[in-house]
Amino acid sequence: MIAKTLYHMRITVSISFMLALLLTPACQPKLTALEKVQQMGVLTVVTRSSPALYFHDAGNAQGSGFEYELAKQFAEEIGVTLVMEEQQTLGGVLDAVKDKRANLAAAGLSITRERNKDFHFTTPYQRITQRLIYRSGSGYNHSNAPKNISDLIGKRIVVMAHSSHAERLAILKKAHPNLEWVAKDNIDSAELIQLVFEHEFDFTIIDSNEFAAHQALMPELTAAFDIGEPESVAWAFDRTEDDSLYLAADDFLANINTDGRLEALKERFFGHINRQFNYVGARRLLRHMDKRLPEFEKYFKDAAAQEGLDWRLLAAVSYQESLWDPKAISPTGVRGLMMLTLKTAKEMNIANRSDPQQSIEGGAAYLKTIIKRIPSEITEPHRTWMALASYNAGYGHIKDARKITEIQGDDKNSWFDVKERLPLLQQPEYYKYTRFGYARGGKQAPIYVENIRRYYDVLVWATSRATQQIHNTAYTPNTPTTVSDGTAVALRSSSTTETGRGAVGSRAIY
Repeated sequence: MIAKTLYHMRITVSISFMLALLLTPACQPKLTALEKVQQMGVLTVVTRSSPALYFHDAGNAQGSGFEYELAKQFAEEIGVTLVMEEQQTLGGVLDAVKDKRANLAAAGLSITRERNKDFHFTTPYQRITQRLIYRSGSGYNHSNAPKNISDLIGKRIVVMAHSSHAERLAILKKAHPNLEWVAKDNIDSAELIQLVFEHEFDFTIIDSNEFAAHQALMPELTAAFDIGEPESVAWAFDRTEDDSLYLAADDFLANINTDGRLEALKERFFGHINRQFNYVGARRLLRHMDKRLPEFEKYFKDAAAQEGLDWRLLAAVSYQESLWDPKAISPTGVRGLMMLTLKTAKEMNIANRSDPQQSIEGGAAYLKTIIKRIPSEITEPHRTWMALASYNAGYGHIKDARKITEIQGDDKNSWFDVKERLPLLQQPEYYKYTRFGYARGGKQAPIYVENIRRYYDVLVWATSRATQQIHNTAYTPNTPTTVSDGTAVALRSSSTTETGRGAVGSRAIY
């Protein structure tokens, strides 16, 4: 009897075990795209190199740029590590998403009819226009530059393959059958513009945000006219995936647009370059980078390393102060590359303010001293910007401006809010109630910081491009496809950068 009972129990257990094996896979729910990313702990974002989007930087191994910071905030929100994969071509960017090598594309992509067939686009976070670009003085100027599409017939035009620009030209060709262009792969926006500068082509088309960023590096860059209506820029997701990660990103972008974080990020990266362009100033900077900077670069690097600063930031401050002229003297008696007062020079143990090395060392030490005085509650990059304003106007006046900012209900730890109050320190109804009184540099300090940010941008982009070219010496572009269909010819191998969860870049300004 006992043996029979045990036999039946074994049979029952065996059947139960077999049923469990059969039913377990069906009972386990399939992970969503968002859950997969969170389980892996990694969000892979594909992008492309541009001063307006993302770029490598010797001073920050994680990279930098607007798209990088936007993606980093999203990765932090869903609790994962961000990995940036860089593709040189737009075709490479889109293929990385299609092939599921990247979870999303954050590469300044305009929402177009053709792209909508294969990709889900999030809530737009930027608006741009397509601009026809030429090199001023190379046969074209404001008086004879093209005014409309008809004027482009017979002209040499180059665009990126797979771009919204090539897509727009294909649409325009229906009304202008003789319109021709070259759709070039294995190229980024800087190289595209270089082809125009070297007279290989007459015109190219780039987005307005990239135009503004590149113009500081190439002052002759001129916009003839905008092609079509403004376009929306968004992140792209593969349509074959479920919507969970896409919806999380869409909610994130909608939220940061509502709470002001998106506007703050735009101000941080574009606020200082969206002002009126100064052609003469830009040309002068590039000339001095070539002629003057090399003589002092080692001093900037050594002093910056000693104080834990970015040498390009130090060089940008010096350029704003003296145009890298060691003999510079102001009417108030400040002098040298870093324009030190006699009092500051003594405090920093500098004997000769006109000596380039001593001036740079003194300026670096003084800037570091100011940065240390800035309250720890002020985070980067606002901390550095307020330190720069203090270098110009005095730390006491920055404290007064922060106090006014707080009284008026804004954020005293935000440079964007504080800079609006600095000019008030020249008005009696405000400064007579402050500790440090009238600020002679109240109106000048915001402009001072804005200028340094521009110079710093140029130095960072120039050094990052030099670094990238060293890494890419083995790369040889393929011959472009010279037809008006925008066909791509090849893909370039990608590079990948990983940034830890919540990591902060080593570069102060960004």
